[in-house]
Amino acid sequence: MSNVVANQEIHAKYGGVVPELASRAHQQNIVPVVQQALQRANIVKKDLSAIAFTKGPGLMGSLLVGTSFAKSFSQALGIPLIAINHMQAHVLAHFIEEESQQKPPFPFLCLTISGGHTEIVKINNYFEMDILGNTLDDAVGEAYDKSAKILGLGYPGGPLIDKLAKEGNPKAYKFTKPRVGDLDFSFSGLKTAILYFIRDEIKQNPNFIKENLNDICASIQHTIVSILMDKIGNAVKFTGIKHVAIAGGVSANSEIRKRLKNTEIEKGWKTYIPKFEFTTDNAAMIGIVGHYKFLSGKFDANTTTAMARLKVDER
Repeated sequence: MSNVVANQEIHAKYGGVVPELASRAHQQNIVPVVQQALQRANIVKKDLSAIAFTKGPGLMGSLLVGTSFAKSFSQALGIPLIAINHMQAHVLAHFIEEESQQKPPFPFLCLTISGGHTEIVKINNYFEMDILGNTLDDAVGEAYDKSAKILGLGYPGGPLIDKLAKEGNPKAYKFTKPRVGDLDFSFSGLKTAILYFIRDEIKQNPNFIKENLNDICASIQHTIVSILMDKIGNAVKFTGIKHVAIAGGVSANSEIRKRLKNTEIEKGWKTYIPKFEFTTDNAAMIGIVGHYKFLSGKFDANTTTAMARLKVDER
């Protein structure tokens, strides 16, 4: 009915998320955002049936703000409290009621990619999910942000690299793909390789980045997306499941969306790509999980606590 998001632009100044500033911004924004959401939905507090909130994973300070507010809100209104796994919410964003959005049938595979997570997950039903592959070190979003920082770009780095890559040659420079398990990911080595590559090129030509920025970004993006596509291809081969979705903030990346869509013709997969506004963190994805939990009577006690670490397959 409404989906209000307060962006925290302060983090761009520091080149990344500062936990203390994030939690303070949450405190400042949460009451106005909830009030605005109610107004846009044209309802009042007494019309609410339950309060759904993010229990984790995430930054503990920010989670505590949301958890404390949600507990107080539900207690004051005398309505149920529903704790939501943030990563499950990214996956179930595919089930938000939108006429233009096709919903994947169970079971399906989901490549869940964000600043802190890179996973291949088998989705059995709304609440039962199994991790097939995971990152052994850094997440794909971190690889984008670190690469952007090396190139002197702003934060968040992913959208900036994606934009510049459209004007570059993806085959201009080659970066070695990490050799890990068939379904697992690793991006720390790639980040180091990019760092050393830029360092060595600058020694020979101080203007190397400026003169070749589009090609560098296109080559970095090509390598990252190829890694992701190789792994999800392995998952399809091992499971036989050809219904493939993407979720999480990095799924807004244009190259990932294009490459995944191309597999429908190349490999006969059926792919599911969420609307742009449902990729990055948003209220609608929390609401849709709350909806299904409410229908199933899955409520939580007021003693429930925030958890900085919480796996997507947590039952």
